[in-house]
Amino acid sequence: MKKAHPCGSREWAVLRVGADFKLRCLGCGHEVMGARSKFEKNIKQVRRNEE
Repeated sequence: MKKAHPCGSREWAVLRVGADFKLRCLGCGHEVMGARSKFEKNIKQVRRNEE
């Protein structure tokens, strides 16, 4: 995300994708759910885990 979470982390894990996004902060574990349009606007970079 463009702005850091209050805990200081800038990395998030995507838990759910659809009309809404559900994200988990990788710093403190806080979960946030919000509108897709809001999160798409605020995303700075996407990193994919190749498993």
